[in-house]
Amino acid sequence: MAASISGTVKVLCRLSPSFLHPFRQYQSCLQRLPVRTCPGLSRFVPPSHFFCKAASLQDEDAAQAAEALSRYKDRPWDYLESEEYIERYGTNPLWAGYRRNHKGGIPPQKTRKTCIRGDKICGNPCPICRDPNVIIHHQNVKLLQQFISPHTGLAYDPTRTGVCMKQQKELHEAINTARDHGLLPSQIPYVEFSGEDYSNSHDAVGSTPPPQSLTSGEAWYRWYGEIKPDENDVAKVKKTYKAYLK
Repeated sequence: MAASISGTVKVLCRLSPSFLHPFRQYQSCLQRLPVRTCPGLSRFVPPSHFFCKAASLQDEDAAQAAEALSRYKDRPWDYLESEEYIERYGTNPLWAGYRRNHKGGIPPQKTRKTCIRGDKICGNPCPICRDPNVIIHHQNVKLLQQFISPHTGLAYDPTRTGVCMKQQKELHEAINTARDHGLLPSQIPYVEFSGEDYSNSHDAVGSTPPPQSLTSGEAWYRWYGEIKPDENDVAKVKKTYKAYLK
């Protein structure tokens, strides 16, 4: 029994450098890593715990972004007055300087149907799809005015703004709803009438003259009585419609 124990001790002593070498390497690696430990933890902890502060900061940033997104979802017009919007776009509209990714030097004649299909987002999405804080709403008047021409009062063509067809349809609906609610002006052509009646002032729209007095036996058109139809043509017509003639 004593001999077996002594043998195992000798074997362990011979193999101890092979067991201690990985541990020494791990300890040296720990000394080289930057010290970012959390309070209350010992120095010899797994490396995943060294970045707890960075993970907590990322979680706080994500929470703040989610809070801002929820706030702008309830009140989307507040985003256009925020510092984030001014820092990103300045005084220019959303679509200023936008260029769609395409092959060659000639841009496509039509915009995309949609930029987001399920979980897939296309490369360089349109100005509205690329910013999740931009929400189309009929009360978001400042956003709608960026897509309306001040000269004609009509919405810009999507080939100019680069907006996809899905967002362009929502823009048209929001603009029409805002005009119905009186939030956007509607340009209606105005014609000032003097009160006079112009319906009978021109010969083309004048009143119909009374019919001429006719004597019995005379046709309305005098030339109609001078026309004599061809007998062969009359015979053909009678033969064709013989079953219907009485």
